Amino acid sequence: MVDRTGIPLAATVSRANVNDVTMLLATVVACPLSGYGADGKRPGELYADRAYDSDGHEGLIRWLGIEPRFAQRGEGHGSGLGKVRYVVERTIAAVHQNRRLKIRYEKREDIHLAFLTLACAKLCWYRLDPERN
Repeated sequence: MVDRTGIPLAATVSRANVNDVTMLLATVVACPLSGYGADGKRPGELYADRAYDSDGHEGLIRWLGIEPRFAQRGEGHGSGLGKVRYVVERTIAAVHQNRRLKIRYEKREDIHLAFLTLACAKLCWYRLDPERN
């Protein structure tokens, strides 16, 4: 989960054969509760692709106080969501610059999560450092 500038807010780890949508709640709940959104809580909107489009997931996200902006199944790709999703894809590509994360060599989930956390911290450091910009 990233903010609108591509800064990582939350990351979760699962097995390779798990659908991304099953990790939706865990990822949203892992988002920090301070400094984001209009009320200083969680973000106000959540953009996602078609895999997340279901009444159950949209209702769950609304229950958390976040407005879901999911691409709708059965509609063309001209929804404009790709312009927003580009930020997420760019961040994922930056995280995958770390060789240990591009292919998961670790069998233990905690070790892989540690490497993922380090990569996200490094990415935050690069993107938030005012002297680099």
